Formats: sequence, structure tokens, C-alpha cells
Amino acid sequence: MESLTLKTSTEDSRQITFWGAVSIGVGGMVGGGIFAVLGLAVLLAGGAAPLSFLIAGVVALLTAYSYAKLSVTYPSQGGTVIFIDRAFGIDLFTGGLNNLLWLSYIVTLSLYAVAFANYAATLFPADTPVLRHLLISGGILVPTLLNMTSPRLISRTETYVVAIKIAILVLVVVCGFFTIDPARIAPATWSTPLSIVGAAMIMFVAYEGFELIANTATNVTNYKVTLPRAYYTSVIFVIVLYTLIAMVTVGALSPAKLAGAADFALAEAAKPSLGPVGFGLVAVSAILATFSAINATLYGSARLAYTIAEENELPPFLGKKLWNQPVAGLLLTALLALFLSNLADLTSISTMGSAGFLVIFAAVNAANVVKAPETGSRRSIALLGVTACLFALVALVWRTFRDDPEQLWVLGIMIALAFVIEVAVAVIYGRPGQEAGFSRQRID
Repeated sequence: MESLTLKTSTEDSRQITFWGAVSIGVGGMVGGGIFAVLGLAVLLAGGAAPLSFLIAGVVALLTAYSYAKLSVTYPSQGGTVIFIDRAFGIDLFTGGLNNLLWLSYIVTLSLYAVAFANYAATLFPADTPVLRHLLISGGILVPTLLNMTSPRLISRTETYVVAIKIAILVLVVVCGFFTIDPARIAPATWSTPLSIVGAAMIMFVAYEGFELIANTATNVTNYKVTLPRAYYTSVIFVIVLYTLIAMVTVGALSPAKLAGAADFALAEAAKPSLGPVGFGLVAVSAILATFSAINATLYGSARLAYTIAEENELPPFLGKKLWNQPVAGLLLTALLALFLSNLADLTSISTMGSAGFLVIFAAVNAANVVKAPETGSRRSIALLGVTACLFALVALVWRTFRDDPEQLWVLGIMIALAFVIEVAVAVIYGRPGQEAGFSRQRID
């Protein structure tokens, strides 16, 4: 989740144009994710890393179709939460899914914090575990304080941060093409098909940000035309950008160098063409991007928790504001992210994040299947989106089971926690017009 979400709230009455919506989608995707998972994805897929990014992009593009149709039919700042509740009503299942969305953003926040620490550590003469934990914690605590005091402080510079970030990435791609060794991306260097697909799904978390466009629907000019174009333009642009970045990274670095620089692979990939200056440019860009992404993810996740609480799917105290801000949601989100980012490794965090969003996106595609008569969608495309997300989820789970089965416990706990929270809320607080809170409540 990128900081441009700060410009989509009701606090800002300015209308969002096509290019504004595109920048929100691109900014949401090209945030901390690409800096965090690139090295890991390349290690898993080998020379096929560009193909992995392309596969993940196709799944995102299919899901963007459903988001485009649903956003036009149900324009709301609630976005994904509203789509799921509109299609399936409010019950244990949808409440659990919406909670899973919130938890997935907490996981994404943790991923960004780890990426922030990995790149920031390159600026210090010695990298130690203590330094990493301090950087991870600082990367969460400082934005939390900013969100409590002045959440607009960083948002004012977001357009410039996104522009700088994209410009540096394009520079790395253009210059890096001259250093690509074709032998390093030849089929002989590719991992097994399962590893290629598994890598694609681990890096899927780097694509999830396009769904932020859904939350801007009420502020977009001529939204029925603008929103679909913005979804497709932003996703296709990022697919091309990510595929080229992966190609340059794999083609410019030997496997040994990649293994030694997995945590900051993109900065290392800039060295062959741009030297130490390129490494520094990418490192600074990554620090800015991840810090601003943390700031925005905290902002958006706190408000997501507020929205879900208003839907009676999280405890009511998260639906209350202090100083006109959802402080309870902010503090709880930050606390959980602080805990996760300091205890889990990057692979576990990436797997949890990608799996969570694949489940949510499968549900959104299913919502489009159910609401096809209203959205004017082709059910075949929406069903293909459901199938792609579920297939990708199975591939991710199978790869994890084969290579590191202990991670499945972590993933299972996250999904179970989402539904345990929903059961607890339903039992303790109930729902409007319901005794126990488990029967379906339609939203019309």
C-alpha cells in the first residue's frame, strides 16, 4: 500500500483524474514490495524470474477486471470490504475474509518494515541483528507517531517520492540492459516449473496495491470510464516494469552475487551499469519508498479496521475515533506489525502476505461472478480470475509444503485468526437484528 492513498480520503475533496488514479495504482504496486521480494523471487526462480513476475502479473490483471466492474457498480471508499459484503452479505464467512484483508495489510506492513531495514542497514559500516531490529522497529514507530500527530506531513511529498522512485527504476532498467548476460536468463538456468510458479506467488504481494484504486471511486471524475482504464493501465505498466527489472537483475548479477545480496538485490543490480552511485541511488530510493509505504499502510489499515468495525466485523472500539482519527486501529495495527516483523523471517512474511491477498482476490472475483448481472461482467472472465487465484494459492502452499513446511503453520494461524476474531466478535457483540451473529445479513 503506497502513500498516495492519503489523497483519496474524504478529507480531500479534489477530484481525481485518470492520471491521478493511475498514479495511485502504480504507486500502490511499486512500493515496498518490489524492493522486499525481488531477491527472494530471483533465488527461487533462477533465470526464469522475469517469467515469474509475468505470471503473477497475469493473475493481477484478471483480478483487475473484477475490481474494475465492481468499482463502477458499487463506487465506495470501502472498496474490497463493500464488494465482498454486497455479494455475499455479512456473516461469519465474509467477516472472516474482511478480517483476513486487514491482517494481510499488517503482514504487508511488516514486509515493508523488513525491506526498509535491509536497505537502511547498507548505509551503516556494520550490519548486526540488533541494528536490524532497531531499524525495523523505528520504521514502524516513527510513521505511527506521524500518523497520530500529522498524517498529512509525508503525504504532501508523495507525488515527488513516486516520481523519484519510478525515474530511478527506469534508469536502472535502461542502463542495466547493456550489462545483461543472455546466458544467465537462458532456459538452462531456470528452476523447476513448481519453483517458478511458487516464486511468482511469493512476489504476488508486490502487485496487490492496484486494489487501492477501488477506494478512490467516489472522488474520480467520470468514474465509469476512468476507473476501468486506470486499473488496466496501471497493472499493465507495472507488469512490464517488473518483468524488465527482473530481467536486468538476473542478467546483470551472477548467482553467487545474488545469493549474497538477496536482501538488497535491486541496489546490487544497479552496480554493473551505474557503479557505487547506482547502488546508492537505489538504496536511497528504497528507503524513501518503504518508509512512505509504511506510513500509508498504517494510515490505510487503521481506516480499514475502522470500516470493518463499522460493518460489525471487528470489535466496536476500533470503530471509534479520537481527534477525528481511528487511533485505536492505528495503534493495534502498529503493535501487531511490530511483533510480526521482528519475529518472522522475510520468506514467511512474503508467503503470508501473498497467500492472504490471493484468498481475498479469489473472493472478489467470486463476488463479480455472483453480481455479473449487475456489473455487466462476463462470468467466464471472472471465473477465470477465481481459478487463477486458487491455482496460484495451491501452487504457493504446495511449494511451501515441499520446501519449508513449518511456514504453513504460520499461514494457517493467520487465516484461522481472521475467523476466530470474527467468531469472537459475533458471539460477544452480535450483529444488528441477529441473536448469535452467524446468520447471513444481506446488504442491498
